[in-house]
Amino acid sequence: MEEIAIGPVHPAMLEPHRLRLFIEDEIIRDAELTIGSNYRGIELIMEGLPPEKITNLAEKVCGICSHIHVWTCVRVAEKGCSIDVPIKGEYIRAIVEEFERLHSHLLLFAHMYEVLGFETMAYRAFMIREHVLKALEYITGGRVQYSCPVIGGVRPRCNIKKTFWLEEKLDFLEEGIKKLLNRTIKDPMILARTKEVGYLDKETAIKYHATGPTARASGLSCDLRKRDYMPIYNNFEFEEIVLDDGDILARLLVRFYECFESIKILRQALEDIKEMEDRVYNPNYKLREFKPLDIYHEAPRGVVLYGYGLDENWRVRQVLIRTPSLTNLATMEAILPGHHVSDAEPIIVSCDPCFTCTDRAVFKKEVEHVRDRNLRN
Repeated sequence: MEEIAIGPVHPAMLEPHRLRLFIEDEIIRDAELTIGSNYRGIELIMEGLPPEKITNLAEKVCGICSHIHVWTCVRVAEKGCSIDVPIKGEYIRAIVEEFERLHSHLLLFAHMYEVLGFETMAYRAFMIREHVLKALEYITGGRVQYSCPVIGGVRPRCNIKKTFWLEEKLDFLEEGIKKLLNRTIKDPMILARTKEVGYLDKETAIKYHATGPTARASGLSCDLRKRDYMPIYNNFEFEEIVLDDGDILARLLVRFYECFESIKILRQALEDIKEMEDRVYNPNYKLREFKPLDIYHEAPRGVVLYGYGLDENWRVRQVLIRTPSLTNLATMEAILPGHHVSDAEPIIVSCDPCFTCTDRAVFKKEVEHVRDRNLRN
């Protein structure tokens, strides 16, 4: 049995990871995925800070889905201190999140095409994604990190006054993503590298706690937007995309179809805010001591968790963050054996991993002093 080591730098992945493949006649018999190069200790830095300040750190956990981290983070304080958020503020949070979902999924498409060797398709995905970034910049002033949610609502500069330009942008995005999808499912080379490759059955997905589109491509219904975990989403009509094929192609298709559902949500939200009171922030909130509690949100990659409490001095204590890539990567590692060595990176990429946000995970051998948490998806 021979060993092939990939990484920690890979030409098609923007973040470091080390993949060891133990092969026999170019067939993977075992695999070992190692991450941790970017550990930054964000939870430790948050300890003892005021809740208003930790949002700056939460936004740095991930450079792709920074908004959902800040939104989840501020909701812990809002729930613990019973802080009301204006309805338009909640709507704008959801609008930015769905644009972020579009940008995240399009980035995955581009990376997958690049790993498969289809640079032209990768650039087409990036060209469509550029219009999503322009929409986010129009709303928040930022293209990558938006600093939109704050405790009590959203920053006044993120107040959407006119929706016409954004609605026009949605028409363009829908058409562009449709064309990208059609090219994908009609290209025999892409289908040869993705269809019936990297199969993840439902039982294995449950065993390794797969989440987000990775789990939904294997038949698991787990979208928290449909389960009253996130405010406002009950006001929208949209479908949860669940497929049963479980291969790389299915994981791509779930994200393609989710893009259309996000556009559907955005159209409804932009129409609703036209009649709303022009108030997006509640400055009259009061902090108070509360025991650690957890908030779960549906990020583009799956379930993200933020939990902390406030002590008697209103300082943050017992911070816990969990991002979806940790379990999704473990799932991909488990299904690698039996595949050709050339399929290893496409399988890893198909779960849309974010190594940097995963690298802030901390494992503890002694857990008796750690508060009990429910980490079910």
